[in-house]
Amino acid sequence: MQSKFARIVMGLIALAMALAFFAPPAIKLKDPAMIIVILIGVAMMVANFIEVVRQKDDE
Repeated sequence: MQSKFARIVMGLIALAMALAFFAPPAIKLKDPAMIIVILIGVAMMVANFIEVVRQKDDE
Protein backbone atom coordinates (compact mmCIF):
# COMPACT_ATOMS: atom_id res chain seq x y z
CA MET A 1 0.00 0.00 0.00
CA GLN A 2 1.98 2.88 -1.33
CA SER A 3 1.12 6.48 -0.93
CA LYS A 4 0.25 8.53 -3.99
CA PHE A 5 3.51 10.47 -3.69
CA ALA A 6 5.56 7.24 -3.71
CA ARG A 7 3.73 6.01 -6.83
CA ILE A 8 4.43 9.31 -8.61
CA VAL A 9 8.12 9.31 -7.70
CA MET A 10 8.66 5.66 -8.64
CA GLY A 11 6.74 6.12 -11.89
CA LEU A 12 8.79 9.15 -12.89
CA ILE A 13 12.02 7.31 -12.09
CA ALA A 14 10.89 4.37 -14.22
CA LEU A 15 9.97 6.66 -17.12
CA ALA A 16 13.31 8.46 -16.92
CA MET A 17 15.24 5.18 -16.86
CA ALA A 18 13.32 3.82 -19.83
CA LEU A 19 13.93 7.00 -21.84
CA ALA A 20 17.62 6.89 -20.94
CA PHE A 21 17.75 3.26 -22.12
CA PHE A 22 15.92 3.85 -25.42
CA ALA A 23 17.44 7.21 -26.39
CA PRO A 24 20.99 6.20 -27.45
CA PRO A 25 19.98 3.58 -30.04
CA ALA A 26 17.23 5.83 -31.41
CA ILE A 27 19.59 8.80 -31.73
CA LYS A 28 22.51 6.81 -33.13
CA LEU A 29 20.64 4.68 -35.66
CA LYS A 30 18.00 7.26 -36.69
CA ASP A 31 15.76 4.54 -38.13
CA PRO A 32 12.22 5.99 -38.45
CA ALA A 33 10.51 2.65 -37.85
CA MET A 34 12.43 2.06 -34.62
CA ILE A 35 11.75 5.59 -33.41
CA ILE A 36 8.01 5.09 -34.02
CA VAL A 37 8.03 1.81 -32.07
CA ILE A 38 9.90 3.46 -29.19
CA LEU A 39 7.47 6.39 -29.16
CA ILE A 40 4.50 4.02 -29.07
CA GLY A 41 6.07 2.16 -26.14
CA VAL A 42 6.79 5.38 -24.27
CA ALA A 43 3.23 6.61 -24.90
CA MET A 44 1.90 3.36 -23.45
CA MET A 45 4.16 3.78 -20.41
CA VAL A 46 2.90 7.33 -19.87
CA ALA A 47 -0.72 6.19 -20.18
CA ASN A 48 -0.11 3.43 -17.62
CA PHE A 49 1.65 5.90 -15.31
CA ILE A 50 -1.34 8.26 -15.43
CA GLU A 51 -3.72 5.37 -14.77
CA VAL A 52 -1.72 4.19 -11.76
CA VAL A 53 -1.45 7.69 -10.29
CA ARG A 54 -5.21 8.30 -10.65
CA GLN A 55 -5.97 4.94 -9.02
CA LYS A 56 -7.56 5.18 -5.59
CA ASP A 57 -5.73 3.79 -2.59
CA ASP A 58 -6.90 0.41 -1.35
CA GLU A 59 -6.66 1.48 2.27
